[in-house]
Amino acid sequence: MIPNEIPADSLRLARVLTATAAEGPGLRTAIWLQGCTIRCKGCFNPHMWADSGGTTVPVGEWTERLLREATAAGVDGITLLGGEPFEQAAPLARCAAAARAHGLSIMTFTGYDYTDLCAWAQVRPDIAALLAHTDLLADGPFRTELLDHHRPWVGSTNQGLRALTPRYRDLDFVTAPDRVEVRVGADGTVAVNGWSDMDALDTLIADLGARIDRPHARKIDPRD
Repeated sequence: MIPNEIPADSLRLARVLTATAAEGPGLRTAIWLQGCTIRCKGCFNPHMWADSGGTTVPVGEWTERLLREATAAGVDGITLLGGEPFEQAAPLARCAAAARAHGLSIMTFTGYDYTDLCAWAQVRPDIAALLAHTDLLADGPFRTELLDHHRPWVGSTNQGLRALTPRYRDLDFVTAPDRVEVRVGADGTVAVNGWSDMDALDTLIADLGARIDRPHARKIDPRD
């Protein structure tokens, strides 16, 4: 089912990480969106499904600050994930357009299939715009019975990795490594991003303590 269209003036954010090497090619700023109606079984971020929660920000002012911080961190691009980016296509298209104007690439993760997005783009300018400003697309729902142990970033073999612009046409999607980043705060809270075997991650997190981005943890400032 085609996602609902929302206004382009604000975003619902779950988390922002200014610099990470685990969410796409090179060093990237990662933006997790709050809200997803797909709700794949085994999703790594089920606490980002609900529309409630997270933080709502004005797109224009927030994007300007994001790009200043991304530029200062020396990142190669922006990664959109979540949550479901195409359920906030209009505001994200504005953010992505501004980022690409600054020379940054855009990688977008989505639980929707590329063929469906292309069909919807014919009648939805917001979806068409986000696709047009995406350099690298990871598409399709996560399926626990089809775990992908060979390609980076995606979790199951049914998911696509598609270079939509020339920027990543020559990228080797097989030999690029998966990465997991674990950040432990001074107060003992743990933040995890990247991709790994879920059982291994559960064991690691149990040893380290409570994840900072779980609903029961303290509220996250999207600027963190």
